[in-house]
Amino acid sequence: MYHFIVLQGENEACVTSYKRFRTWLIHRQSWQSPAASTPFTTGRRCWPSFEFDAVCQRLELDSPTRQHEAAQGREDSTLIRDTSHCDPKKTPKAQSITSSQRLSFMVKAPQQEWMWTAHEDSQSTDFKEIQSDLKPFCVMNTPLASLHHKSALKLAAPSLVNDYYTNLLDCNCNGLLALALDSCVYIWNSETHSVLGRLEPRLEPGLGHRHTVSCLCWSKDGRILSIGTRRGEVQVQLWDVERGQNVRTLPSHMSVVRALSWKQQLVSSGSTLGRIHHYDPRAPAPLVGAVVQQEALCSLQWSPDDEWLASGSTDGLLHIWDSGVMGVARSHQPVATMKQPSAVKAMGWCPWQRKMIATGGGWKDGKLRIWDTESVTCVSSVDSNSQICSLSWTDATRRLITGHGLPHHSAICWEWKLSTLTPSFCLTGHSNRILHVTLNPDASQLFTVGADQCLSVWDI
Repeated sequence: MYHFIVLQGENEACVTSYKRFRTWLIHRQSWQSPAASTPFTTGRRCWPSFEFDAVCQRLELDSPTRQHEAAQGREDSTLIRDTSHCDPKKTPKAQSITSSQRLSFMVKAPQQEWMWTAHEDSQSTDFKEIQSDLKPFCVMNTPLASLHHKSALKLAAPSLVNDYYTNLLDCNCNGLLALALDSCVYIWNSETHSVLGRLEPRLEPGLGHRHTVSCLCWSKDGRILSIGTRRGEVQVQLWDVERGQNVRTLPSHMSVVRALSWKQQLVSSGSTLGRIHHYDPRAPAPLVGAVVQQEALCSLQWSPDDEWLASGSTDGLLHIWDSGVMGVARSHQPVATMKQPSAVKAMGWCPWQRKMIATGGGWKDGKLRIWDTESVTCVSSVDSNSQICSLSWTDATRRLITGHGLPHHSAICWEWKLSTLTPSFCLTGHSNRILHVTLNPDASQLFTVGADQCLSVWDI
């Protein structure tokens, strides 16, 4: 059931049902100019409000559709929704708004405070994801072994969310690994093999439970970690890990944040409803631009030269946007669109070939493809015969590494030469699908984390 907020004046609003709103609107249209309204479909929820700035007032709000709420196959997972709702005792009679009146849309985004806990307290975690005796990043007893004599360190990653559409692992240019476990983000030094600490939301009375992290991404200078959550009202959390303090909390989407990517000092976020927002955390009004794709978004990445933005959808569409997306333009269209049979979740720009991007197919497809975004053609493809959950390019050795699901739950290193993809070696040892892969700065170590709740550090 849809709820509508009808604006009565500059600071007044009432909540009414869609049926009553439609009847009232038709009646008003018969003798007066149409009234302004903003649809809300956030689980029948009462939202504490904040006032949008001038840019936000012109943006289309995240509004779930039947298409996006439908099941999207085995790779998708159920979105967490809050079922609490408003039950107003009295709905005042709506009044029309003339075109000369200034509209002030009020949207809900309760602020959740996050806190940093240093290493000395990190071993005494009390949040709910710890369901065994193993602590995050504890060394497992059984070492991993794989083909080509590649050895690995096996660490615990308890309660890692087993969701194909999440992005929960990233390594910055300083070798700091960020891993999200349920609602907390751990920071681990890959050089010293030590936990620096964790970021976690402070549980406030009345909020029910902490936000589950759905994605994270380091800034290119390695100083700021952006975090997106999957709660109905989602903020992008920006952190200066060196100082261990919150830099800024940005109001973002009203649906799950699926991906984050940095363009110099700007951060872009994409929601499961296809909204792409761009923020400048330094500005008083941080929202500087937005575009909308019709399909549910599941991946987002700026090119190494910051000239192009790629967004992948659950419907198998890969969209390429130019740098002009940094502005409010609802009608802005992608400069190129490519199609594959399954969701474009695993995606990555080639560091040394401009306008080349790799994508991996899901369980319905299983093909690894390299696209030329200028000619909008697939220049290389190979069948991996398994679900491709994630991928990462190695700039130093000019290789491509993919993380796979069934049947082998392996990581494969590919060489791309003369438009041909050839497997170089295969890493095995996970007992469930490898959800995320990333590399350290010099590409000497590969980090893989799987649905078996294990983090592996491979010496490659």
